[in-house]
Amino acid sequence: MIKTEKLFKAFGSLQAVHEVSLKISDNSIFGLAGTNGAGKSTLLRMMSGVLKPDSGDVFIDNKPVYENPSVKEEIFFLPDVAYFFQNATMKEMVQYYSMYYRKYDKERFHKLASNLGLDEKRKISTFSKGMKRQAALLLGICSGTKYLFCDETFDGLDPVMRQAAKSILAYEVSEREFTPIIASHNLRELEDICDHVGLLHKGGVLLSKDVEDMKLHIHKVQCVIPDEKEEEELLQELEIMKYEKRLSLLTMVVRGEREEIMRKINARKPLFAEAIPLTLEEIFISETEVAGYDIKKLFI
Repeated sequence: MIKTEKLFKAFGSLQAVHEVSLKISDNSIFGLAGTNGAGKSTLLRMMSGVLKPDSGDVFIDNKPVYENPSVKEEIFFLPDVAYFFQNATMKEMVQYYSMYYRKYDKERFHKLASNLGLDEKRKISTFSKGMKRQAALLLGICSGTKYLFCDETFDGLDPVMRQAAKSILAYEVSEREFTPIIASHNLRELEDICDHVGLLHKGGVLLSKDVEDMKLHIHKVQCVIPDEKEEEELLQELEIMKYEKRLSLLTMVVRGEREEIMRKINARKPLFAEAIPLTLEEIFISETEVAGYDIKKLFI
């Protein structure tokens, strides 16, 4: 488990991370969402022990991270701009990492590189941006570490390779003790792979919740209630996060169990009633608006 307690980091007058407290469970995929400049990279660097916080603590498996070699053996950090030795090939990078990471899986790396069509003997400097991303991800996954910190890992990958990368990460989580933490400015990139997502803004965490739990307990519904009094009573009865009415069509985002919500709506004898699946982005918009933020201004 990863636990942060009131992490704070400033660069001069800029507060990059402000009192961030998080808990990340093992064998899950954690997404860290936020706009550019929200503090994602700084937070990842502190959690992985690359950067020392000005105040606060980071614990991995109940041990402090910074300057702790035994903990760092279980951490692999993939920065936004992947680093490789000058003129190195993937084969040479594997040899280097295998000296530090005792559980490095060379056989797994060879198989994945072959499947993705990456030449291990070719200089990485000649790779495209997307190929470098793929190479870095494979090097990290095959290190055999328990934790993998990924900063904008899917940026620069084409749709096919993006899905392949997600599939590889999901497979690793299912097969061994493995916890990836993925930072991205794109909520849609995180929706179909993450178990838990935290939203970072101006260095602080707006919210951190289980994805499936949010989808089970927040619903979008549309209905037409012919009787105005019945409609007013329904609006009072439901736990509504946001709603709008266009002509006679009422569109609501409601917190609660789907069956109970629809039961209350149907009791008002609607001419039409339908529950519509919500995207993670729509859920976050509703949650943050309730908290007093306009997420559209954060991500657009």
